[in-house]
Amino acid sequence: MGDHAQVSGYPSHWEADVVLRDGAAAHLRPVSPEDADRMARMHAAQSDSSIYLRYFTFKSTLTDKELRRFTQVDHVDRVSLVVLLDEEIIGVGGYDRIDGAEAEVSFNISDAHQGRGIGSILLEHLAAAGREHGLEEFSAEVLPENRKMLAVFSEAGYAVQRRFEDGVALLSFSIDPTDRSRAVMESREHRAESRSVGELLAPEHIAVIGASREYGSVGYHLLHNIVEGMFTGAVHSVNPQALEIGGALAYESLEEIKHDVDLAVVCVPAEQLEEVVADCGRNGVKGLLLITDGVPTGNRAERGRHGVLDQRELVQLARRWGMRLIGPASVGLINTDADVSLNASLSPTMPIPGRVALFTQSASIGVSLYAQAHRRQLGLSAAISAGNRADLSGNDAMQYFEDHDPTGAVGIYLESFGNPRKFSRIARRLALTKPVVVATGDLTGHRLPPGHQVRTSRAPQGAVDAMLDNSGVIKVGNHDSLMDVLQVLATQPLPAGDNVGVLSNSGSMGRLLADAAESYGLSATTVIGDLDLEGTRAAAEQNLRTQLAALFEDDSVDAVAICLQPTVTGHHHNFFRAISQTGAEYAKPMVMSLIGTLDTDVALNRIGDAGPVLEASALQQGVPVFSSPARSVSALAKTARYQRWRAQGVGASYVPQGLEGTQVSRQADALLNEWLTRVDGASEGRLSQQQTTQLLDLYGLNVYPSIGFDTIDDAVQAAQRVGYPVAVKSTNAYLRHRLDLGGVQLNIDSESMLRRVIEDMRRQHAKYGSPGLEIQAMGPTGQGCIVRAIEDPLMGPVLSFGLSGDAVDLLDDWGHAVPPLTDQDVKRLVSTPKAAQKLFGYRGIPAVDAAALEETVQRVAMLKDNHPQVANLQLSPLLASPEGISILHASVDIANPEQRTDSARRAISRY
Repeated sequence: MGDHAQVSGYPSHWEADVVLRDGAAAHLRPVSPEDADRMARMHAAQSDSSIYLRYFTFKSTLTDKELRRFTQVDHVDRVSLVVLLDEEIIGVGGYDRIDGAEAEVSFNISDAHQGRGIGSILLEHLAAAGREHGLEEFSAEVLPENRKMLAVFSEAGYAVQRRFEDGVALLSFSIDPTDRSRAVMESREHRAESRSVGELLAPEHIAVIGASREYGSVGYHLLHNIVEGMFTGAVHSVNPQALEIGGALAYESLEEIKHDVDLAVVCVPAEQLEEVVADCGRNGVKGLLLITDGVPTGNRAERGRHGVLDQRELVQLARRWGMRLIGPASVGLINTDADVSLNASLSPTMPIPGRVALFTQSASIGVSLYAQAHRRQLGLSAAISAGNRADLSGNDAMQYFEDHDPTGAVGIYLESFGNPRKFSRIARRLALTKPVVVATGDLTGHRLPPGHQVRTSRAPQGAVDAMLDNSGVIKVGNHDSLMDVLQVLATQPLPAGDNVGVLSNSGSMGRLLADAAESYGLSATTVIGDLDLEGTRAAAEQNLRTQLAALFEDDSVDAVAICLQPTVTGHHHNFFRAISQTGAEYAKPMVMSLIGTLDTDVALNRIGDAGPVLEASALQQGVPVFSSPARSVSALAKTARYQRWRAQGVGASYVPQGLEGTQVSRQADALLNEWLTRVDGASEGRLSQQQTTQLLDLYGLNVYPSIGFDTIDDAVQAAQRVGYPVAVKSTNAYLRHRLDLGGVQLNIDSESMLRRVIEDMRRQHAKYGSPGLEIQAMGPTGQGCIVRAIEDPLMGPVLSFGLSGDAVDLLDDWGHAVPPLTDQDVKRLVSTPKAAQKLFGYRGIPAVDAAALEETVQRVAMLKDNHPQVANLQLSPLLASPEGISILHASVDIANPEQRTDSARRAISRY
């Protein structure tokens, strides 16, 4: 961010780093007066044809007046955005407001950079800026022969109207996001980010900067592992202090290498990184893998360190030249594809080829998972250690793994989130075709691990878990469980159902295994606990094959769990080959556990009879073996739960009547922005009852009116206005729906009863500080519920649902979700709280109108998703009954919002 960002009115939140179509990064920002020289240089380099297509005439140079017009804008009615690479402009896009809601848009893309998707990116960002300032429509004048620019508009997903006049194509279209424009944006984002990762995982030329001849140094072992891993490309050592390393010539600098370097593996001290990264950029390196540790994050605790760029500055420096960056503090990259064979990591051995891809963050977790994969003989397709995740993230990795044919399952260890809404969006799409196993800590998202510099969440603890569950990922609590599940996914097909057959050579152990399976949500339909493994080895193996085949052929069995105890001599025979060969004949999964093992040579928590994947579509050979029965069926149950989710699908888009289009959201935005003018800084402002009603009415959320009063005579007049019977409620947020505490009195049907009730309530409420009272018309009886929506700095909109009373207040019995929500998401949210059984028919109580409840929840979800200005919204109580929904009270707090991490424009994290 340059000095121009300090200018008053400069919209710094429009700045973004973007991934171009070819996977390279670039920087996008609003134009500034300092860009005049850059603009002139770009124009001078353009062809006559490009100049004519842009200006409808030829201009050899731009005049000072034209340069001032192009670079001096108000960022409201006249907006211009530039895309830069190596501090030079490679694309310009802008709009000029024609009237209140329409603006004319234009673009100019450098000849040298056409075909990289710059025009599409500029259009997305201009549309977002236009919507921010109340624009609804863009128009453009394009010469018919300018086919590239016409394609930018027609392929963006908007409904473009086209007509011809005086030899010019006149285009116009609404800039409100549509399902198609969102799909186009996400598809382009996916392809670009997938390619950016693919360029790093399949380089042709690698430079190891900091390569060393000293055994035990990072530079030595990185170079050694790349060479010994049989990398199919060329590897170059860069060390100005050495003439030869590893029997090959060492280069003093990148400039001496007469090839384009795709990946620079950097293992120099932190104080040398600025020079190294800049040198890589100047010499055309495409991407960086930073093994270097000790790079400051830029927080207050590290500001005393001088002479070392922090992580944000390193990323900005790399992106100046379009480079993506992995790390710092990474333990490397692995790609087992025979055409690449890349082990640019600190793992001394190359994993066997397999179907599992791994993404980790911190170096220690990366080391642990690489070691576990080796010990378990788990075949890998690729592995990425992002270290402190300053740039390349799990979102980027998932975009790549989705397209990576050798990958059949993805394992991710997350210690922090950079963009959880985008994570949820990508993970849900990926999980529909490939299982995604995610391990997180209890405080992931709420506390930052060392070296990570992202926002943290203030949402309820369960919100992160709910976001993951709704994404369809298989969530586990630690890296051991992560690898357990991946063992099963790598070697076994997914179960068709939840019925498991149990096989054991111990009756009691067979029953315990069945009980363990049922405790994890499986159903033990068949239990065989008399498997005879005594006698000769051949007889035992034949018995095992026969009994196992019988279980697989049982139509009531969807999966098989085997548990074996040792023979009377205390030994376990190696039946792995017999078991895996038998299992391979059937399309049903199988897990195995061994107990009573004393022999350290017996394979536990690994793949028995392990073998590499021979074909991209095949499973890894072998059987997953575990050290405990519970561990084996726990992993199996997680795969069964995932298969149920995938069979159900993610649901359909759900828009309640009256909320189609953008008219409602625009009206609500106008109100909220007007009210925000009276809210100072980062503080929150509570809307009045009238304002709350006005906002909620727009979204079809009708709140029963309440009338506060001071005297009993005032109450009588209020009751006469609303009509008997009425309710009297405390204005205290906790008491207002508590019948048991006397906070509300219902069905008051006369003036005399009203006077008596008010006197009684005031006496009772004296011990609570004498809160005020209010009159409200009676609604139908029903189950009290609470709907709450907040704006979280990390996750954006978070919706919570619970049933009123002690269940939610004391037991934290909530359901959580992150909008936007499909119809299935809403059903899942409403049914998540344990007390939700009371809504669907419980002990003779009739079921509530579930469709009306779900519609109300979706209306709140859309309101919150559309309006980050709403800091906190609560409907409490909301009465759900067989007749419908009644909202008895609502409160709304508004605040000036932060920029959300995921929006209707493509951007990668700035750090």
